Amino acid sequence: MNWVSFVALFFVTWWLVLFAVLPFSLRTQDEDKDVTLGTVSSAPRGPHMLRAVIRTTIVTAIVMGIFYGLTRGLGFGFDEIPHIIPDFSHK
Repeated sequence: MNWVSFVALFFVTWWLVLFAVLPFSLRTQDEDKDVTLGTVSSAPRGPHMLRAVIRTTIVTAIVMGIFYGLTRGLGFGFDEIPHIIPDFSHK
């Protein structure tokens, strides 16, 4: 895999991990008992995106490191993944 493919895969994985990491350590206004007028009580209390971006980058780096280790170090590829769809071709 060349570096352009690796960066593209990192980018896609980063966005997927972002939506998985986003709700961690989120405090709502309802939990703090301080709801700002004009907002819903489930709205986040204060900014937390910088922490989410840092966590996302760290988790994605770990995931991509594992992927790189499996593909380069151990030689696994997409051909070793078992096929879910059975082969119905008659030989």
